[in-house]
Amino acid sequence: MQKVVLTAAITGAGDTIEKNENVPVTPQEIADSAIKCAKAGATVAHIHVRDPKTGAVSHDPELYAETVRLIREADEDIIINITSGGGGDFIPSKEHPETGGEGTWIQTPEERHRPVKDSLPEMCTLDCGSANMGDSIYISPAAWLREQAQMVKDAGVKPELECFDTGHVSFAKQLINEGLIEGDPMFQFCLGIPWGAENDPETIDYLVSRIPENAHWSAFGIGKMQLPTVKEVAKRGGNIRVGLEDNIYISKGVKATNEALVEEAKKILAELDIEPLTPAEAREKFNLRDPKGGQ
Repeated sequence: MQKVVLTAAITGAGDTIEKNENVPVTPQEIADSAIKCAKAGATVAHIHVRDPKTGAVSHDPELYAETVRLIREADEDIIINITSGGGGDFIPSKEHPETGGEGTWIQTPEERHRPVKDSLPEMCTLDCGSANMGDSIYISPAAWLREQAQMVKDAGVKPELECFDTGHVSFAKQLINEGLIEGDPMFQFCLGIPWGAENDPETIDYLVSRIPENAHWSAFGIGKMQLPTVKEVAKRGGNIRVGLEDNIYISKGVKATNEALVEEAKKILAELDIEPLTPAEAREKFNLRDPKGGQ
């Protein structure tokens, strides 16, 4: 039977906590949700953290460390994948467009990498370019990405190369050519996010056609397209992702939980005669670091 990675994106950084009370906020809530997803059959937990008091996005290394510790202390095994994309939002000021206005939050490559360095997850995301996202701009300059890629490599963490548009695939391949990405690369296509790559079969096929032969890939959709995208991706041999980071409803008007979305994804996989990789199988397949230390 074919097996794929099933990632649960636990909380994200979006303005979702007032729309769905199931979105976890504190390190304990995030860890508990990840553990429930592990029990439901998820291979990987993709982690952001939030300010426990306000629910706002945070990139505090201590919050990451606490969340990772709680997950690792649990009896349920799951691969941890944390974001390294914190602090990239730029919103031009109307009065002084050359400077950032309200909502701008920019971190250096070192600051973005700090949670990865401190917590040493098996995996982390690496956003492979800048992008228009709604009315803001996510800034990730090429020179900064090279710095981050080197730091991730030095840490022995497997980067997931996040591509929000076609040019990001080209830059990810450049990082590979420069020797900054070791082993078989892992691409992730982020579909349907305004104003990046569209979410349709033609776009998926094109993106897959542009990656190296030895690459692994996954893709996800947002909102109501999350679960339909699972089927489109899985039947093409890709790895899949669901979770409250990308979608807060399990059906029209019905609020989701992370574990319920994992269960729905498993049903879709079963219809295709596919099942999720276990964390142990995925660590071996993708040559991931040992979460207990070492490689």
